[in-house]
Amino acid sequence: QGQLVESGGGLVQPGGSLRLSCAASGFTSDNYAIAWFRQAPGKEREGISCLSISDGSTYSIDSVKGRFTISRDNAKNTVYLQLESLQPEDTAVYSCAAGFYDADWGTASSIQCKVSYTVWGQGTQVTVSS
Repeated sequence: QGQLVESGGGLVQPGGSLRLSCAASGFTSDNYAIAWFRQAPGKEREGISCLSISDGSTYSIDSVKGRFTISRDNAKNTVYLQLESLQPEDTAVYSCAAGFYDADWGTASSIQCKVSYTVWGQGTQVTVSS
């Protein structure tokens, strides 16, 4: 069973940027995906973006395309979520999660990252306010 640790949240003004990090450890194979979720107060948790560790394919929901970018640093076993042009409605707890993902199922985009996420990080607060 692996572990995930997020970092990088904070308070930022509207229009600002943040980079969130999700450091993975203890995973024994590359057959998994890491996804970023967010949950705003009073709202359901929303999946934002994911990345397949085995083939590097990515997927993001339409509402964040062009503003949020998922990437990875293999040497650091870390997946990043770059947040740009942040708005108050982006305020939420952002969490990363990992789930088994066989690349034979298709690219992250083709399956829209719909896998069972079983390992979760602790979450990091992002607050966008002037």
